Order: sequence, then C-alpha cells, then structure tokens
Amino acid sequence: MPKLKKSVYEAELFRLQSELVKLQEWVRESGERLVIVFEGRDAAGKGSAIKRVTQYLNSRHVRVAALPAPTERQKSQWYFQKYVEHLPAAGEIVLFDRSWYNRAGVERVMGFCTPAEHKRFMAQCPVFEQLLIDDGIMLRKYWFSVSDAEQEKRFASRLEDPMRQWKLSPMDLESIARWEDYSRAKDDMFIHTDTPASPWFVVESEDKKRSRINMISHLLSTVPYEEVTHPPISLPERPASTGYRRTPRELQTYVPDHASTLG
Repeated sequence: MPKLKKSVYEAELFRLQSELVKLQEWVRESGERLVIVFEGRDAAGKGSAIKRVTQYLNSRHVRVAALPAPTERQKSQWYFQKYVEHLPAAGEIVLFDRSWYNRAGVERVMGFCTPAEHKRFMAQCPVFEQLLIDDGIMLRKYWFSVSDAEQEKRFASRLEDPMRQWKLSPMDLESIARWEDYSRAKDDMFIHTDTPASPWFVVESEDKKRSRINMISHLLSTVPYEEVTHPPISLPERPASTGYRRTPRELQTYVPDHASTLG
C-alpha cells in the first residue's frame, strides 16, 4: 500500500483535528466521559498518534495517562486500582498511553507477573471494562500493529538520532528477541478481551501518517458528538488610562536576547 502523500495527510489531519475540538466541547458540555486506550508493539506509533489527537485540545479537559512502573505499595493493591485513579470525571477525556493491558503483554512476557496473576487479569479484565461501560464511560481500545521489519527499522532510526535515543529502552530492545512471545501474548489477550461490549480496533501502522488518519477518523465515527454552539465572542474596548506607569525595566531581570544572535 503506497504511503499517504504529505499534502493529503496534512489537510485531512487538520480537518479531523477540528472535529476532535468539536468532540471535546461536546464531551465537556454534555458531561460525558471518554477513555481511549492505546496499545501495540513498541515503535508502532502510539505516542505520535496521541500527540496528533491532543494537539489542539484543552489540557484541562483532556489528559494523557502514561503511568510509570508500579511502586511497592501499588504492587500490593488490586491490579486495576492505580488505573481507576486516572479515569475521567464528567466532561473529561483520558487517553491511556499503555494501560492495564501491561499485564497481558510486557508483564507476562518479561515475567513481571506470575501465571496466576496473569490468569486472574484475563478473567477480571472483561468484567472491569463492563463495569466502566455500565457506569456510562465510553471506552475505545486501539491496537497499533506493525511488522517486525518496520519495527526494527524504526528502532535503528532512533538509535541514530540523538534527539530520539531516549525512546529506546532495554524493554524495547528486548522486544526484538521476544517478537514471537509478544505475538502469542497479544493473541491470547485478544481471545479473552476482544468482547462485543469492548472490542479491540486494530490500526495497521506500517505508514504512521495513514494510521493516524485512520485511527482518528474511526474514533470520531464511534462517538455520537454534536457541534456545540457558543454565543459569539467580541473583544471589549480597552478602557482609558487611569495614570498607570510601568515599572522601570532596569528593576526587572530579563532573559538574554538569544534570538538577536541568530542569522
């Protein structure tokens, strides 16, 4: 499949992002709650998709939850407990950059959970998600799929780019050697958690531009949002001066004018 042309991509992305703004306003005004789960292979494009989704949205109403490794205290809690803390209140959207599905993927493959803990997760996860849905939360789950060859190509690109080397973690490198283990874990996860009430939507991500367009378009098609009409806004006239005088500049500390040294 040919890569999406840049001009076509940018025009459609902007159109979709304008619709996301409308979606955000509808969620805020209606008091709805929306959870979007981003999962998939390392370097499959989850992070860049999240950036395009949130680019023009209000961070007061739209949050990204990218949770670190659990603390010792969290390890002793009910597994889903730390994720519940990040669920949206009325009028909010939360995007999970990886989620409770860590247990079905990296924790299982890398041995960070016991077989019993993994089995319990598989049994509880559909129930947990059904509880969210029954309480009125709109839940959308996206799996970003990428081939082993494309993943390795993206890893190599990060390795050569000092601005993106931080994206390469030991877990990322380990995922190359454990490709088939992760594949089996994903297949098992889908068997248990791809339910009619909470289905997985697979995003083909060989072409990141195409995957972003497809994912955002699909999300918008699944939410019954409507455009919220706001009263027209006009700037008020600036009142006449009452004699205020600005503090002398020499009494304040300014950042150096680095820009003036350029070009």
